[in-house]
Amino acid sequence: MSVLLDITHTTRYRFAQPVQLGEHRVMFRPRDSHDLRVLATDLAVNPAPADIRLVQDVFSNSIAIVQPATPATELELVASFTVEHTGTRALDLPLDAPVQCWPFQYAAQEQGALAAYLAPTYDDPAGTLGAWARAFAGTGGGTLDILVAITGHIRHTMLYQVRHEEGVQTPYETLARGSGTCRDFATLMLEAVRRLGFAARFVSGYLYSQALDPGQTGNTAAGATHAWVQVYLPGAGWLPFDPTNNLIGGNQLVRVGVAQHAAQAQPVSGLWYGFPGDFLGMDVDVQVRQRA
Repeated sequence: MSVLLDITHTTRYRFAQPVQLGEHRVMFRPRDSHDLRVLATDLAVNPAPADIRLVQDVFSNSIAIVQPATPATELELVASFTVEHTGTRALDLPLDAPVQCWPFQYAAQEQGALAAYLAPTYDDPAGTLGAWARAFAGTGGGTLDILVAITGHIRHTMLYQVRHEEGVQTPYETLARGSGTCRDFATLMLEAVRRLGFAARFVSGYLYSQALDPGQTGNTAAGATHAWVQVYLPGAGWLPFDPTNNLIGGNQLVRVGVAQHAAQAQPVSGLWYGFPGDFLGMDVDVQVRQRA
């Protein structure tokens, strides 16, 4: 079912005294495709920026490079947009016969394009992560069955915990702690399925849930920036798997950026120049609303 979503993402940096602000990169525009149509976008910056350039990065994500007016005691970036989401029928899409059962190999003409998404980012010298991943595969299991099992296992056995520090945990830290953020869970699944030979990429975006509507309950991390995984399966293409909420396909995940790993898909990043004590904090507010 098609839904219309209005999303507003506000990031505000506060400083004790006027500081010099460097360039900021804002990953702000959702990625159009057959299932997601961008109807309107806007980026407001306060104080008014000296310059804004719109570019595409190496993964074809839309990036706004903002040079804020300086000096300033506050920087506010407000990205807003409206999308129509028709949904992804992930588990209903047929796979090409050679990849329906695991293990399999991608065709030679696909391997070159998928090379960056096949190579793990983290080393696994003790084989811990590889062994954890292979436990879901068994022998000769169905390809989709393996991915569904990993997605559900992370959701049902690990604790979601908000963490405000930058960066992600290593997959080994997430396994040891049994907890993490959506970015940690996405990183764990990403690294695990790559060790099984799947091409997978990190996705940054937003999650809509009925929990945002009065009197409703729903998913974890709704109304915030969110992260999940896409796995490439010939015949079906890039399919979304959200281990934080055990979502596969549907119309609740609004993708904005894709990358090889989490560090390449930050919603906002930038520089400022001053004394460490000048930084008072960063506030982030995300509103995701479905139109009636």
